[in-house]
Amino acid sequence: MEEEFEDDSWNNPTRNNAPDEEVEGHEEPAENPQAVVNDCLQRFASVDYIMEPGIFAQLKRYFQAGGTPEQVINQLSANYTAVAQMANLLAEWLILAGVRVTDVQAMVENHLKDMILKTFDPKKADKIFTEEGETPGWLTEMIEHHTWRSLIYRLAEEYPECLMLNFTIKLISDAGFQSEITSISTAAQQIEVFSRVLKTAIAKFLSHPEDWQSAIEEVAKMVCHGQHTYVYSQVLIQVLSQESKGGFIMKRLSQEITKYALKNNHNVTPITMALNGSSRHPQACEALTSMLSRNTLNPADITVLYRNYSSPEPPPIDLIRNPQFLDLLVDSLFKVGVKINQEHKSKYMYLLGYAASVCETPAKKGQPKGHRTSNKDELKATIVAIEKVHAICNVSRGSSELIADISTLYNCIRFPVVGVGVIRWVENTVTEPSYFKLCTESCPLHLALLDEVACVHASLHDQILRLLVRLFESKQDELEILVQLELKKMLLDRMVNLLARGCVVPVVKYISQCCTRGDTDISLIRYFVTEVLETVTHPYSSEFVQLFLPMVENEEITGSMRGEGDNDPVSEFIVHCKAHYTTL
Repeated sequence: MEEEFEDDSWNNPTRNNAPDEEVEGHEEPAENPQAVVNDCLQRFASVDYIMEPGIFAQLKRYFQAGGTPEQVINQLSANYTAVAQMANLLAEWLILAGVRVTDVQAMVENHLKDMILKTFDPKKADKIFTEEGETPGWLTEMIEHHTWRSLIYRLAEEYPECLMLNFTIKLISDAGFQSEITSISTAAQQIEVFSRVLKTAIAKFLSHPEDWQSAIEEVAKMVCHGQHTYVYSQVLIQVLSQESKGGFIMKRLSQEITKYALKNNHNVTPITMALNGSSRHPQACEALTSMLSRNTLNPADITVLYRNYSSPEPPPIDLIRNPQFLDLLVDSLFKVGVKINQEHKSKYMYLLGYAASVCETPAKKGQPKGHRTSNKDELKATIVAIEKVHAICNVSRGSSELIADISTLYNCIRFPVVGVGVIRWVENTVTEPSYFKLCTESCPLHLALLDEVACVHASLHDQILRLLVRLFESKQDELEILVQLELKKMLLDRMVNLLARGCVVPVVKYISQCCTRGDTDISLIRYFVTEVLETVTHPYSSEFVQLFLPMVENEEITGSMRGEGDNDPVSEFIVHCKAHYTTL
């Protein structure tokens, strides 16, 4: 009987909404009245059954089978323990005793959540959902409250096959709360929900350029949940990358997702190659796929790519503008001590220079489909710059030995690809455990080169800051305490230079975090604040003030820097901010 009802209610959801006459006129197999009475009495004997949502349906069934009112009244009243009413009474007593209403409400809700999590039965949930025949009113009310939405998210993650929970997740998404669905396993169950969550994450990435790293990681984590989510998302982003407006941002997002996948040991090379149109160039595709899948370069495949890209009709440049491939090329040419066969070295440089400097224009109207025009004006100069800096970087040298090459380095750094190579070389050099132990200069030449890269290439600020942060947080236990402090001050000088070149919010945000964590010597925070106050002037952005003003107002940091009046830099900054940023 119940199975037939369930099937019927799924196939005909409006059945329960039909008029009573139609329901009564529907022919159903006759039930034994005594069996119905016994079944109902067994239900009525359970604790607090009078509070169950199906009580009226069961009472109707009981009386239609000939049950007596006295018996049902005795059963329901005898088994009524008033659990819900006692909970309400206890809550009222707690409020009278002085506990805040919100705290009492949270107490009750959290206990209910724990009880539901312990006793939830997906089969029973599906059965209730099926018997309703439509979206239950209580479910619609539940999803309006954050507490119960969070409960649904947890249950959906634990019971991904539950139909009732999957439908509820869709209801939540339809109601506009998709930004709360942080569990990808929950969102990935339904294409509509996943699409909305993905859209929200991409929109957050586009609208928060100052915090793009965490936004990209959030998108990448979602996309890399499974093969189906990865393929679906990358195809979608690939289509968006073809748009004339914002297409390059989408291409960058796709590349960052690929890097995240590779970092987490997912072999996504076949998918990447399938999406970049490489199938039309089988030789280049095979050579590149071979190196990417093994994450290492080899002369044979490099030779194949070189032959293809030095031909009169080269493959599309996007094929070798693969972040993984470019990283491998940069490492092979700019890391100290990496040996490349002399016969093939020029091919490595050619491919890196080609990927970095050649500009392709797609076919215009009237030209054959697939026709591309390549601008190679900067190719030769780029290759020469790579060759010169490679010769310097490939040999381990101290700061004093580099002085003779400083002019060459500064001239070549203006090429973006060389800037990337210099950062990689400097990182490889200064992160050696003994580097600062043997260093005698107040500012090593390797780190001074970062100042020049920061001056010329704003797009590389993030890479430079990451390296400076890594050095700032590194343990230099072999050095004396005072020497360690001087080293950190030198690194703060590099950060202030980065700030002066336009990388303001990321630098100030990092120092603000150091101040909040309390794991940085207060004298270093004071030093940074002093240097910044000497560097900046109004007008300031509201975000800068929001991050920097709390440090300036902190008596422990700037108390010794203040004078008697308001003429010192600290007081002037505070007065100006208070006058112009009253909302903060």
